[in-house]
Amino acid sequence: MSYRIGSGVDFHQLVEGRKLWIGGVEIPHYKGSLGHSDADVLLHAICDAMLGALCLGDIGLHFPNTSAAFKDIDSKILLEKTFELIRKEGYDIVNIDSTLCLEAPKIKPYVEQMRNVIANILHLTPQDVSVKATTTEKMGFAGREEGLMAYASVLLKKGE
Repeated sequence: MSYRIGSGVDFHQLVEGRKLWIGGVEIPHYKGSLGHSDADVLLHAICDAMLGALCLGDIGLHFPNTSAAFKDIDSKILLEKTFELIRKEGYDIVNIDSTLCLEAPKIKPYVEQMRNVIANILHLTPQDVSVKATTTEKMGFAGREEGLMAYASVLLKKGE
């Protein structure tokens, strides 16, 4: 059996006047992520981890921010399309481990919903999807609430 590990990272600015989407869940906050799509930092990091595991480039290669087709697109669609690329290569996802870095808002009340959304799209159980969060202790752009970041690791296995 062939296993592949991928890691992904994504960053987005936080600005007023945008919705905050994290892990496919809209989170009430006075700031949202700035980006060409809905700027869901967690789903983007997971997409990059999946693509990286199979040396398929990154999210910008497959879904360029210069394309009108992806303007304001729901990142759940990008996750679905990325999963299709992985499946086309004959791989399944074993598990995902992810970490969000942001000062506010607190995401603990939304973690289970995020895990369920991600698991549903990727044909996993919520127990196969880890979503954690940490602050940066008020340091850096995340600490000043100017932006947020997400890291993800994905384990893939070749289908039998």
